Amino acid sequence: MPKGAEIFERTSNEDLNLIATWLDDRFEIPGIGIRFGLDALIGWIPGIGDALAALASMFIIVAGWKRGAARITLLRMMLNLTIENTLGAIPVVGDFAHVAWKANRRNYNLLVRDQQSFRRHTWKDWLFVIGACLIVAVLILGPFVLLVYVIVHRRLQ
Repeated sequence: MPKGAEIFERTSNEDLNLIATWLDDRFEIPGIGIRFGLDALIGWIPGIGDALAALASMFIIVAGWKRGAARITLLRMMLNLTIENTLGAIPVVGDFAHVAWKANRRNYNLLVRDQQSFRRHTWKDWLFVIGACLIVAVLILGPFVLLVYVIVHRRLQ
């Protein structure tokens, strides 16, 4: 029986696809065809729901790391999860983010693509990573810039 890190190495693509399916698109809203998974449902648990969903989502990323996926692929996978969980922390908006972004499905597809075309990455990979990093930087620096503006503006009054 596999132990610890061996679980990630022995997990097949079919197993990872099943995890992505259960977390992102297992259920369907009848009549409108919108799919969602346990990731969106777990998020309703106050306080720990989003953290539990993120922990479950890390399984695909760790499996990719153990399989030797390219760094850019792993970075994209982490950014997908970061985007979904950052938006997921916002009440109401977060529930829609889990349904719309589907980080686990995206990450599974990235991992499969990485395995099929070993170390061949497109400019889109780099564009996504650079764009996401710039957005995160703006979101982190934005409040500080606003704070400095308010302090300077108050002194002028």
